[in-house]
Amino acid sequence: MPSIIPPRLTLMLIVAIVIYYVIILSLLKHKKLNMKYTLLWLLTGLIMLILVLFPQIMVKFISLVGITSLMNGLFITMIAFLIMLVMSLTSIASRQAQRITKLIQTQALLEKRVRELEDKVDIDGELSSDKEN
Repeated sequence: MPSIIPPRLTLMLIVAIVIYYVIILSLLKHKKLNMKYTLLWLLTGLIMLILVLFPQIMVKFISLVGITSLMNGLFITMIAFLIMLVMSLTSIASRQAQRITKLIQTQALLEKRVRELEDKVDIDGELSSDKEN
């Protein structure tokens, strides 16, 4: 049975995935990526590695779905994968936006409380200085 992916291309893809992992781990080491979000990218790399090492998985999946052309199946699969990745990142961004809103509201309430206490101290300070005279 002829190979689905030529050996030279397989080697290049494996090298690319290794470089991908080095970049992800470097970003994690320099704290440019949070650990829980890094897991998403590491899982993506693992899926890519599995598909490079075992391309028959993709072929069987494409034929199971009923797509006749291997390239069309690859494009459809990659587009679906990218949509899931974007949805995941959108979910993360939405949660962060909610947290930011809550923090802003909490900060505003704390600032209001500090102003009220400062005003109260000013009034009490004025009253005690009036009593001394």
